[in-house]
Amino acid sequence: MTTATVWLFIFVAMYWAYCVFWGIKGARSAKTASDYFIAGRTIPIWVFVLAATATSFSGWTFMGHPGLVYRDGFQYAYASFYAITIPFTGIIFLKRQWILGKRFGFVTPGEMFADYFKSDAMRILTVIVAMIFSVPYLGVQLRASGFLFNVLTDGMLGVETGMWMLSIVVIIYVASGGLRAVAYVDTVQCVLLAGGIFAIGIITLNAVGGWGPLNDGIAQLAALDTKRTPDDYSHYIAIPGVIQFVKSGPSAAGGAWTGIMCLTYMFALMGIQSAPAFSMWSFANKNPRPFAPQQVWASSAGIGFILIIFTAIQGLGGHLIGADAAMLAAGKAKDVLQLPTGDIMKMPGKQGMIVPAIIYLLSDTAPWLVGLLAVCALAAMQSTGAAYMSTAGGMLTRDLYKRYINPEASHTTQKLFGRIGVVIICGLALVVATTSKDALVLLGGLAVAYGFQMWPALIGVCWWPWLTRRGVTVGLIAGLIAVTCTETIGQKWFGITAWGRWPWTIHSAGWGIFFNLGLAIIISAMTQDDEATAHRMKFHDYLKEHCTLPANLQGLKPMAWIIVIVWFIFAIGPGAVIGNTIFGSPNDQATWVFGMPSIWVWQIIWWFLGVCMMWLLAYKMQMSTMPETEIVALVDDIGDVSKARLDVDKP
Repeated sequence: MTTATVWLFIFVAMYWAYCVFWGIKGARSAKTASDYFIAGRTIPIWVFVLAATATSFSGWTFMGHPGLVYRDGFQYAYASFYAITIPFTGIIFLKRQWILGKRFGFVTPGEMFADYFKSDAMRILTVIVAMIFSVPYLGVQLRASGFLFNVLTDGMLGVETGMWMLSIVVIIYVASGGLRAVAYVDTVQCVLLAGGIFAIGIITLNAVGGWGPLNDGIAQLAALDTKRTPDDYSHYIAIPGVIQFVKSGPSAAGGAWTGIMCLTYMFALMGIQSAPAFSMWSFANKNPRPFAPQQVWASSAGIGFILIIFTAIQGLGGHLIGADAAMLAAGKAKDVLQLPTGDIMKMPGKQGMIVPAIIYLLSDTAPWLVGLLAVCALAAMQSTGAAYMSTAGGMLTRDLYKRYINPEASHTTQKLFGRIGVVIICGLALVVATTSKDALVLLGGLAVAYGFQMWPALIGVCWWPWLTRRGVTVGLIAGLIAVTCTETIGQKWFGITAWGRWPWTIHSAGWGIFFNLGLAIIISAMTQDDEATAHRMKFHDYLKEHCTLPANLQGLKPMAWIIVIVWFIFAIGPGAVIGNTIFGSPNDQATWVFGMPSIWVWQIIWWFLGVCMMWLLAYKMQMSTMPETEIVALVDDIGDVSKARLDVDKP
């Protein structure tokens, strides 16, 4: 056993001890069902800021994101803008969901949708989306953690062995402590995630030789690149146009990441905070005060800066320190990594090995740091999975067991079945991850795109009272079908051959929302009902009473939404193609205005403008600030929504 492995186990033991501590503490604090499922609506400000950030950015951010930057370059690095688009969803929906949850006693989004639309179909669909999101998403995280331990222990622990060992601890603290335990563990996970990405970026930059050699190396990498965009630019430092009308996005010339692909891929990642689990996060807060700092400063500014700069350094820098056989053969890279195959793409994890390989660089010089960074990666992988285990368990209990099997279930019984739900969800994820890696990959591709299909339902509840039950229900079903048919699973399992994955370089989330929102609007226009509209208006009248913008700010609304549209078009959409060349030709380093590829400068500028946009919406437009009037709950027992359901229908 190497010194680095010893340190790995020491830090893992310390981390596990912290997790178990909060599991025990959370269990002792959970007196009622709402204490267990939504922390009694009392999560402190700083805990939510860190926990929601950790939940939004999983182990994929830590491990997979730099790997895809390595493979696809800066055209894929536009995905770093999910540090802004994920909390953008929160700005649109979280405050309004919190108000409704506080007022009417909702514990799960299924209860909210069922009461608002008077539809148990929406309740069931919400649970289905939650399960399809949670099981494969959790399975991907668990298998990745097992893979990481396999690599960093030199094969001493098998992938499945490491995965099952790590899962046991997650089950213990999530099942015992509920959402409160998840939240407090997530606070440390957030710090470890952000600190780990930053540290690995610094390690990579040091191995490359500094900022100047990094940009020189990127220019040399681009010159050697044989994969060219239609404009004859290297695919590493240019996106391949606005859109390509090809059968399958991955077959596009010069790479899949056209402007439209980047935009619709951001739609998919926006599904993280529109997924049912995040509705429960909103219900769990004492007030909306934490929403704005989490959305603007922790996520958009903090994580955004780390992703835009340091994951780019990791991904592109990997080519310059021995991961790229072509660069080594041309004498343009230093063989610092000394990979056994000489090429990262010939290793079992392909580009996903870049982060473990960089961490392993320190095994001789700083073995303790190898152990610490491994725990950072582990924490990143568990941060999202734990939250989805907890919230999905709550939805199984409240929306299925309590609704249809035992409506009079006591708080003790609800907590018991919540814990059973956590074990079932984690067990399903482990079984899929162990027995069918292919299915895991296929299902994992659906998760966030499915989550994004909740947007029309949330728009209806929070903004547009004229969206009807039939319109939203049919739209959601159509959206889920469209996502399935334009993902790999559509071809593999259902034999769809008329098109491939992501046709016309439009992500499956884009196809899904096109049919989803389109049908929701059309069918709603044809199914208006005065009685149902009056019922929905009780919710919207209450929101209007507590969310209306002051008269002196009403004039800012058109400007604010113009800014949003412009940002989405030019930062992550079709207009991003301008960034290829505006600050210098990708083919001529001498023309690079700031000594950096034009596309990287463009991304940094629009990241800063995105933070400004988020500040405008969250603070100035008061979309994530405290309501000026008090929200009075209709129920005394926040663990039981039955009284709220009666009161909401009173004149």
